[in-house]
Amino acid sequence: MNSLFSLQGRVALVTGASGTLGGHFARVVHQAGARVALAARRIESVPALGEGSLAVALDVTVPGSIAACFAAVEAAFGAPCDIIVNNAGIAVTKPVLDMTAADYDSVLDVNLRGCFLVAQEGARRLVAAKAAGSIVNIASVLGLRIIPGVAGYTASKAGLLQMTRQMAVEFARYGIRVNAIAPGYIASDINAGFFDSEAGQAMLKRIPQRRLGTPEDLTGPLLLLASAAGAHMTGTTITVDGGHSINSL
Repeated sequence: MNSLFSLQGRVALVTGASGTLGGHFARVVHQAGARVALAARRIESVPALGEGSLAVALDVTVPGSIAACFAAVEAAFGAPCDIIVNNAGIAVTKPVLDMTAADYDSVLDVNLRGCFLVAQEGARRLVAAKAAGSIVNIASVLGLRIIPGVAGYTASKAGLLQMTRQMAVEFARYGIRVNAIAPGYIASDINAGFFDSEAGQAMLKRIPQRRLGTPEDLTGPLLLLASAAGAHMTGTTITVDGGHSINSL
């Protein structure tokens, strides 16, 4: 059974690898047997995974940086990336009436346009190599529902879900699967203070499981979508949110 989820012999690229989730995703695919490139603007902050891993500078808003990143990975590992975890993302927290055009554009530039460009470049290289692959876009429960103050983020993640479906249809003929994971609220150092507050505790009560998610809660969904275990899955979104998105409260 373990062989179904094995990534032995695969080459993975994880964007946004300097963050909590990106670092976790890189560890997961590496432990499953893949050689992995950890890509980020701040490569000094990516975790050190040892043999079979590579830190690569990447700015997902710059097409030239994306092309250079893929080329560096292919040169290092001798094969195109056949697993792409599109994880890079940012948020600007302001009410809609206070948000500037630059605020809004900056979020969509990374979260939506950046994911598009990375997936496009990766798919082009797989098609040229006549190789199959899996693209996993990291969306959010906020692509399915909203909270105040993050209009650019919710719009970008909703767009990413639709882009996942579009690419899944267009890439299927080449053996490239495209799926998404929509995490709910994940515990981190950044949000710990908020969820200890009265407002944070009230939000937790709206999650049927009454807890935040952890990076480890995303391990199984990622391995399923990246590996042969998910061979007949494309254009789908796996929501990992403790039931938050189906709760009307």
